[in-house]
Amino acid sequence: MTFLFGSLYNVTLALLTGGMALFTFIVTPAIFRSYGRDQAGEIVGNLFPGYFLYLLVLSALALVLFFLLGADQASRSFWASLFLLVVAVIINAYVLFSLHPKAVRIKQQVVSFEKAAPDSAARKEFRKLHGISAALNLALLADGIALLAMSRNLVNCR
Repeated sequence: MTFLFGSLYNVTLALLTGGMALFTFIVTPAIFRSYGRDQAGEIVGNLFPGYFLYLLVLSALALVLFFLLGADQASRSFWASLFLLVVAVIINAYVLFSLHPKAVRIKQQVVSFEKAAPDSAARKEFRKLHGISAALNLALLADGIALLAMSRNLVNCR
């Protein structure tokens, strides 16, 4: 069973981290290169609910699988991984249920990012929320990379 849970844990972390990297560094930039700012923002905005749910589900699944591994609780890797997994679940829940809905409400007040004044209150607020979201996304990506690196100390998949 440990082999199965260890394998599933690693696959879950790979899907989580790889999904973030793919969306952040390939999909989103390609969409913004291919379409105008307003249309690209609408396309990416339509992808966000599924993306954020994907991240929350996989981070929660990774946390469950982590406990099923039966890793040595005396190891530093155990406690560091537990901390990173809990942080990932909390951040992903915050983004999905609070930050993203706020950003959507503010974005609806901006008729066009191509035409609206950059110093409008709604654009400034959206820029702030977007910055928080981007920073959290990069923090989660680093979190996932660290979890993958530490998983070899927790998982014995031989």
